[in-house]
Amino acid sequence: MRYVSEFRDGSLARKLARAIAQASDRTRNYHLMEFCGGHTHAIFRYGVQDLVPENVKYVHGPGCPVCVLPVRRLDDAVELALNHDVILCTYGDMMRVPGTKQKSLIKAKAEGADIRMVYSTQDALRITRDNSHREVVFFAIGFETTTPPTAVAILQAKAEGLKNFTVFCNHVLTPPAIAHIVNAPAEEGEDPVRIDGFLGPSHVSSVIGSKPYEPVARIYRKPVVIAGFEPLDVMQSTLMLIRQINEGRHDVENQYTRVVTRDGNRKAQRLVEQVLELRREFEWRGLGTVPQSALKIRKDFSDFDAEKRFPVSPKTSREVKSCECPAILRGAKRPTECKLFGNICTPDNPMGACMVSSEGACAAYWTYGRKRDAAAAIKEAAV
Repeated sequence: MRYVSEFRDGSLARKLARAIAQASDRTRNYHLMEFCGGHTHAIFRYGVQDLVPENVKYVHGPGCPVCVLPVRRLDDAVELALNHDVILCTYGDMMRVPGTKQKSLIKAKAEGADIRMVYSTQDALRITRDNSHREVVFFAIGFETTTPPTAVAILQAKAEGLKNFTVFCNHVLTPPAIAHIVNAPAEEGEDPVRIDGFLGPSHVSSVIGSKPYEPVARIYRKPVVIAGFEPLDVMQSTLMLIRQINEGRHDVENQYTRVVTRDGNRKAQRLVEQVLELRREFEWRGLGTVPQSALKIRKDFSDFDAEKRFPVSPKTSREVKSCECPAILRGAKRPTECKLFGNICTPDNPMGACMVSSEGACAAYWTYGRKRDAAAAIKEAAV
């Protein structure tokens, strides 16, 4: 634990807090988007927001893979499970995310669908081997971090001749989303989201490296600092961003050097490139349609593509009424600005993905009690 505890040292945190206070210009505000939900949880769990000056503001981004999956794709997964007699394998966080009319996978399971929670793609392959008479669909979601295991599973299934295994592929890409956030106009009725710099993803960058963010920094003139998930990582990365902003620089810097390199994990990248390819466009919850921001299964492996094997019907999908999860994901609102937060939307009764996922911003606010009193005050004022 020594190596971890060094990045949670209170005395070092106070030193960094003083350095951030000295570096920040009191005449300006700094709006820093932490892309990853893991960073959001670190900020609230360790009270990082309370250690930095008031003019340093963290903007919560869309870096929660469960949260950014659009309702329509979840509805498709529910349809696969209910109408095609498949065994649907999914990660745990997806089970309770509400789809259209609040229909979730766990509710579909209660109606008789064979939906099984797995911890890895290898669990899904084991289920496939044990049920050779059944079709098994792996509901693949996530950023670049979880994409290589999906590619490996498809390669394994092909090598073993598993004819009853397919993947419903929903893997999305981080750099296009960051570019879209910077470039997208404000939604109707919303103020433009101000972002002065980005805390870049940690685990994602261990796979893709820091190089893919360089065009974003160069074109949109926004500094990016790849940040680790520990509180001192976040604070040091904050200091690095503030210094860049003060100096008018827009570089990609790597604070998380103990894990991330510029080129990333080339072996993992080659596996992904072998099995998956870019989609022309993909819908994200909160961001809308983002060009070249997701992956699909290559034609050479189309036998393992659930979208090719199982037709799903056209449908009209919609968010839970009054849920502000989409606005929260693009940084336009905070959880406490949602009328449902802490009212009818709680971890026991989630109305949106941001409250369900372990990386969701609403879950972070609730779990660490940072804004529960504010939510109660909003509720009381409305009475």
